Amino acid sequence: MSLSKRIEAALKRQFLLTQTKSAPPRLMDAMRHAVFPGGARIRPQLCLAVAKACGEDDHELSDAAAAAIELLHCASLVHDDMPCFDDADMRRGQVTVHKQFGEPLALLTGDALIVMAYQVLARSGRQHPLRTVQLLSVISDGVGAPDGIVAGQAWECETRVELSQYQRAKTGALFVAATCAGALAAGVDPQPWYKLGSTLGEAYQVADDIRDVMMQADQLGKPAGQDAHHGRPSAAADLGLLGALQYFNGLMQTAADSVPMCESREAMRKLVLMESERLVPPSACEQISRQSQASGSRVSA
Repeated sequence: MSLSKRIEAALKRQFLLTQTKSAPPRLMDAMRHAVFPGGARIRPQLCLAVAKACGEDDHELSDAAAAAIELLHCASLVHDDMPCFDDADMRRGQVTVHKQFGEPLALLTGDALIVMAYQVLARSGRQHPLRTVQLLSVISDGVGAPDGIVAGQAWECETRVELSQYQRAKTGALFVAATCAGALAAGVDPQPWYKLGSTLGEAYQVADDIRDVMMQADQLGKPAGQDAHHGRPSAAADLGLLGALQYFNGLMQTAADSVPMCESREAMRKLVLMESERLVPPSACEQISRQSQASGSRVSA
């Protein structure tokens, strides 16, 4: 079974367990709306890929770790889209939860998905309880204060923030949790996988900054131009599009080179470099290059 199919199956299993006659129907609908259909599911796929590379021996625990990470990511998107933050109309090509179900249920949906993530781990950790405790710790670090995605969102409420600090918390922390959780689920030391997660996370945020400037809402599946509109830190604003693109390419190469020695190292390196083209397509790179050349020509003239 492919990694993506494993993730979808794991998520659907959890919703079947939650769907009972006693559950509020609209809350259940809102939770499913937030999770299905998903985006690229890159964080849980990364978790499973690392688990496999580390000699995965407990598929149930690996699937639970991957599902928990995706549920936490989905919860963060629900909250991020609400009027108190982005007030977004679209997410992943469909109407956002608060627009479809109202603000009260959107808030509760995000909360419920967070709790579901920990329920998933609690149900799946009986065979390796020590690993489960370690997973709870590393995944919590990727989500909460002081440096997880909650902190990343909170930095948007501060008057000043360093771009790298913001990126590490907003995006990088959950990528670190994904790679380290994959190793822990397989009973392996997670430290060698830390750099891959942190570098990929930063690269994803830089790519998001570039795409926010260059692409339209229908291409992104969410509103464009949000960084400038909300005055958020952005690599594209700080470095310019060409500088941000060069920085992104360097990060993706560093990520590929940081894959630890394992049987599937070369395959994982290729996947990272292929992901680079998906995040910032060659057509976008060419457009940025042309814009930079044209701008340089005007200055020199």
